Amino acid sequence: MAIPERSGPIPADANATRDPPSLALDEAQDGGSRVVLGARAVLLRGFARERAPALIAAIGAIAGVSPFRHMVTPGGWEMSVAMTNCGAAGWVTDRTGYRYDPIDPATGRPWPAMPETFAGLAAEAAAEAGFPGFRTDACLVNRYAPGARLSLHQDRNERDFEQPIVSVSLGLPAIFLWGGRARSDKVRRVALLHGDVVVWGGPDRLTFHGVHALAEGEHPLTGTFRFNLTFRRAL
Repeated sequence: MAIPERSGPIPADANATRDPPSLALDEAQDGGSRVVLGARAVLLRGFARERAPALIAAIGAIAGVSPFRHMVTPGGWEMSVAMTNCGAAGWVTDRTGYRYDPIDPATGRPWPAMPETFAGLAAEAAAEAGFPGFRTDACLVNRYAPGARLSLHQDRNERDFEQPIVSVSLGLPAIFLWGGRARSDKVRRVALLHGDVVVWGGPDRLTFHGVHALAEGEHPLTGTFRFNLTFRRAL
């Protein structure tokens, strides 16, 4: 399948006008523990909440080896979200393009190993969403400060689009943007809370999605930040 010129997350400054200006949250369908986003896409409310302290401690250990950094897109834009990775390969972007790399370009060493608490959560969430047997080999760790955001994008740098995406929210709440197969499709806005997990795959695997600019706040476990763990089968 052809890879578009811009396949990874797009920095806010590059496409500041591409997110919908004002859409109400879809509260009517957000009341239960499972929120259906698509035929094979679901939000699992609070699925990771009890494991959050261990997950956040693991993030700290990962960042101690491969520090958070603001990557630069091929177009030269610095991303507002700070990122690091763990696993067999890490997602990176620079002036040469978007890709997975087994070596952290900032340290010259392999990315930290995937913590078992990460891999276990990803497999369990995927199974709960109808994707049994998922084995992640890459986790992108995003750190959002107030104002940080991700414009609408597709996850297209993985080798096998049959494998789902598992996305875990920790800390401050955020507004998740869930679109369609084209960037111009109608976008649904869904509140993501601490411990929520979104899983999508199958016909929804290439859905455009993003995160609205993070509002200021403070969380007892993460302070003024929101963290997001994105688990993929990259290789």
